[in-house]
Order: sequence, then C-alpha cells, then structure tokens
Amino acid sequence: MDGGGQRGADHRIVGRMRGDERGVDYRTPPRPRVVEPPRRETGWAVGLTAAALALLGGVSLLLLPAGQARAAGTVLLFAAAVAGWISKRFDDTHVALAAAAAMVVIGALEPDEMFETLGSEQIWLLVAAFVLAAGISRTGLPARLAVSLIGRARSARALVHLVTAGLVVTALLIPSTSGRAALVLPVFTALASAFADRPRLVRALSLLFPAVVLLSAVATLVGAGAHLITSQILDEATGTGIGFAQWLLWGLPLAVVSSHVAAELVLLLFTRRTDRAARLRVDGAGLREQMGIPERVQRRELRAAALLGAVVVLWSTESLHPFPPALVALAGALLITAPRVGTVRIGAAVSEIPWSMLLFMAATTALGLALTESGAASWLAELLLSGSGSALLVSVVVLSTLAHLLVQSRSARSSVLIPLVVPAAAAAGMNPVALAFASTAAAGFCHTLPSSAKPVAMFAAVPDVPTYTARDLLKLSALLAPVIAALVLLFATQVWPVLGLPLR
Repeated sequence: MDGGGQRGADHRIVGRMRGDERGVDYRTPPRPRVVEPPRRETGWAVGLTAAALALLGGVSLLLLPAGQARAAGTVLLFAAAVAGWISKRFDDTHVALAAAAAMVVIGALEPDEMFETLGSEQIWLLVAAFVLAAGISRTGLPARLAVSLIGRARSARALVHLVTAGLVVTALLIPSTSGRAALVLPVFTALASAFADRPRLVRALSLLFPAVVLLSAVATLVGAGAHLITSQILDEATGTGIGFAQWLLWGLPLAVVSSHVAAELVLLLFTRRTDRAARLRVDGAGLREQMGIPERVQRRELRAAALLGAVVVLWSTESLHPFPPALVALAGALLITAPRVGTVRIGAAVSEIPWSMLLFMAATTALGLALTESGAASWLAELLLSGSGSALLVSVVVLSTLAHLLVQSRSARSSVLIPLVVPAAAAAGMNPVALAFASTAAAGFCHTLPSSAKPVAMFAAVPDVPTYTARDLLKLSALLAPVIAALVLLFATQVWPVLGLPLR
C-alpha cells in the first residue's frame, strides 16, 4: 500500500460537516474554478485567417454568378467560423452568431430561418431539461445514488467501476457534461481526501471522472447539445430526426461499454498491481455526512425520482401518445418548480440555464442549415469525404474522433461535421442517420488536452487536490482514442443494425 500504510488495511472515509448549519445548502456543489489554458500565440494568425476568409466570401458575391456566389460565400464564411472556433482569441458563441448573421446578409439563409432556430423544439427541450435537472440536483438525489454505489466498493477495481456506473446514470439526470462534472466534483474531492495516502489511486480517479462524464453523454438525446444539433440537421436534410427512445436504444449500450473500457484503461495505466490488490472499505455514512446528505431518503427526493421516471417514460414512448418531448420536459419543469410540491424556485432554476450555450446551438444549427440549402455541404462532402461503404464509415469516424484537436466545442464539431456527413452518406448509398449517429458518437471523444473539454479542465485544477498532468492526458488519449474509434465502428457495423439502425 502507498504512503507506508499496511497492505490490506481498510480505508475509511470519515467526513465532517463544513460551514454553519444555517443558510447553507450542502447539496448544491460549489461552482468549480476552471483554469483557462494559456492563449496560443497562433491565435491572432488564425483570427486573421478567419477575417480573410470572411472578406473573400463578400468579394465572391460581386465576382461570381448568383448561385455560385451564394455557395462560395457560404463555404468561405463557414470556414471563417471554423477558424474562429479554432482560435482561442474569440468567444465561440460570438463567432457563431456573427457567422449566422453574415449568412443572412449574403442570402444563404433567410432571416426567419435564422431566428426560428432559437425557438425550435430542441432549444425548448434543453431549457426545460435544465430546469428539471436543477430541481433534481437540489434534492441531493444524484449524490445519494453515487454514494450508495461507491459504498459497496471493496477494491480499487470495484471502486473505479462503481464510480463509472454512477456517472453513467447521471447522464439520464443532467443534460450537460459540464453540469454533471460540477455535480460530481464534491464526490471526487471526498474520495481524494479519504485516499490521500494513495496518490496513484487519486490520480486515476481524477482522470476517471471527466473521462466517463464525456463518454457517457452519448447515452441520451439530451446528454449534449451536439446530439440535438445532429437530430435537427438530420430532420432538416432528410425529414427524419432521432427521437429520445431511439437515441437511448442506440446510445446507452455504447455509453456503458465505452465508459467501463475507459475505466479499465485508467486503472491499468495509472495504478499498480499492489494498488488494485489492496482491500478498500468506503464508509458510506461518513461520505454522506461530508457531503451533507441526510441519512434517510427525503420525501422531495422520492418526488423528484418519480417525476424523472415519468418524464423518461413519456420521452421513451413518444410514438404512443401525442405529447412531444419538449412539452413533456416543460411539464416536468413546471412541476418541479411548483410551489409546495417543487424543489426549487423557477427563478433560481432559470438562472442556472447556460443561455450562451443555447444561443451557440441555435447559431450553429443555422449555419448547418445554410450549408445544406446553398448546396455547399454537398460540394464539401464530395471534396472531403469521397468514398463509399466501409471506407467512408472509417473516414467519418476517424475524422470525428480527431476533430476535438481543432474545434474544442462539442456542438461546433457536430455543426461542422453533420452537414457534410449527410450528403456524403446519400451519395454513397448509405443511411444518413447511421453515419451521422456514428460521427456524433465518435466526436464525443475529447480527452487529449485540458482545453479539449470543460470537464477535463475542471478536474485538472481542483484546489488542494493533486490530480493529473497534461502528460497523463496524452498517455490516456493515445490508447483511448483508437479504442473509442474501434468501438464506434464495431457498434455501427454489428450492434446498431440489430437495433434498427442499418448502415444502408
């Protein structure tokens, strides 16, 4: 055992309450401090490239025939937006909104089409889901579920896989990877305190939490904004999106398998055999006390669990009733914020909605629509994703897996890739839904750098807790990236066709 402890000895978590009992909500985790990566010196160069591309888009309107000018201008403005996202000098939402407005100016997008994206069903679904998630988080139910699972661990391997199972469950509760990371951060800090004499296990856990939060998001349609963007682009291009039940059926198995594979890789890469052989005992009561979770299940937790179950059932049985998912989510949000029976005031819940992200989603969806309607998407697809059958599938999955190295935003990656994947699939005689789903699933890998995703940045800089280094991330990513790509290919060719998602 590390730290001079006796091998085989039990480790117990002994927690204590922190702060004054009055006026403190121990069930609401503090907002973690995210350390932004240093600005790259290439930022200005990329920014100038974006400006030059935008200028070329304007010039093309004057020099080319109307149809060609619109398509060329769309491509150049889209490339300028991608360059802006790559550069860390500009806010992603600002770039997306500016690009969408420019698309209207050049005629690639009608003004009504741009503004309608903000009022789309997908945006309303996310708004209501965030309110619902805020109410559920206030009850302490997700933390209680996590503690109950972790308390069963008797070895490092069992602890890692039980944590993984708990994190996968949170994908059904919280519609945001950064929100889920903030929710489980106190669980990690409690475990890090308990195992302070085992730094290798703490480092493994610090990598495990963000890795599984990101990989398990593919479980549900509301697990990430990118999923809703994919569904909306598919609906606009083909007339058929992906419903909640379909996404759950295809995404949950991949989320479970990929998360546990990642957990095993983290365990093998960052702990030793002696760490894995040592006996553990997690004191669940102490952990609950440290996190401020009451010993007995509260009524409001039961109400929140029942409400969430009803919402998920109605989402999953969309074809059996006339209520769309956004309306179901809105009803759940109203109930959980209702006086007396609710768990959070609606004002407090609305204040937690990441409005910037929703604006970004609306703007990037508009960009994807402009690409499709102008014909630019088909041209780019022929240029970048030529091929058919297995070669096209492999190209899409590999490109999607590596895309986070250039475009850090998950939603932006889907906005870039899906408008290209859909016409490429149609040209190759493949199922656009299958190829788009595989691309979105692969694009969920974003573990290479601290700046690749907010959950990774959060756990890279936890106050008073040693976590991982950039070299640790590269070490994990070097093995995890090809594994995730291989899993997506395996599911696309062997599993999803059996579940109703054929490649052709």
